Amino acid sequence: MGAVTDDEVIRKRLLIDGDGAGDDRRINLLLKSFTKWCNSPGSPEEGFTQYQRMLGTLAQCEFSMGKTLMVYDMNLREMENYEKIYSNIEQNITSAHDKIAECKKEIQRAKRIRKNRQEYDALAKIIQQHPDRHETLKQLEALDKELQHLSHIKENVDAKLELRKKQFHVLLTTIQELQQTLENDEKSDNDDQSQESPAQNGE
Repeated sequence: MGAVTDDEVIRKRLLIDGDGAGDDRRINLLLKSFTKWCNSPGSPEEGFTQYQRMLGTLAQCEFSMGKTLMVYDMNLREMENYEKIYSNIEQNITSAHDKIAECKKEIQRAKRIRKNRQEYDALAKIIQQHPDRHETLKQLEALDKELQHLSHIKENVDAKLELRKKQFHVLLTTIQELQQTLENDEKSDNDDQSQESPAQNGE
């Protein structure tokens, strides 16, 4: 036989202890009652009464066991759900890193555009010092068009960069809220277990 896993040990313990309502003690009492009933020399009426009590106790144990199995299955589904959430978070983080890298490239491009624009502005000032030359005027017009084109590109890059920043902020906020929710759930589960432990020790 293979080694018994921790999950199997916990599951068997839950089947015995139930939800902390004294099912292990109830089973022990049922076994003692059954032994006493088998060896009892009493009347048939007393034996039948004791038999009915044992059936009632057994029904309570079966009900608690069924409820425990439902809780156990629900916890398994919840764990699977958390694993999916963690997987989605990891994918979102990876996507966020990719977007950040893309934004950095766009920032570098915007800096180059700004530098080129400054150089064009300086060149335009030099050209404006020679307004009487026809060729110079033609070059100036071409430079103006190029400046307008670059300005339009820069505006598009700035708008896209701002959108990426907002999207990344929303993503980080969502991740933080989800992590806080998971921490609260874990803290609530720990508090519930702490409250149940004294109740079991008292019984």
